[in-house]
Amino acid sequence: MHRTEPGLVFTQHAHDVIEERLIDPARAALTVHSPEATLRDARDSEITHALRRVPEHGNRVLRVVYNHTVDPPRVVTAYFDRTLKGKL
Repeated sequence: MHRTEPGLVFTQHAHDVIEERLIDPARAALTVHSPEATLRDARDSEITHALRRVPEHGNRVLRVVYNHTVDPPRVVTAYFDRTLKGKL
């Protein structure tokens, strides 16, 4: 596990994809702590999807998937969700 932002733990996968996708870890943390919308995962009740528009990326929606049942929350993955552009 990687702790890259206060109050969050990033799994190795999350750390790798955030780096690969050029997502600012601080932006991922902001998305978890102050989302514009949240969704519960359809298959896993311990997982939450936090959504937030990112103006620096043409208002694309950043989706950060995390386990909300552990303290601190554990980020599983993050990506720009193309299906939500203009819908949030």
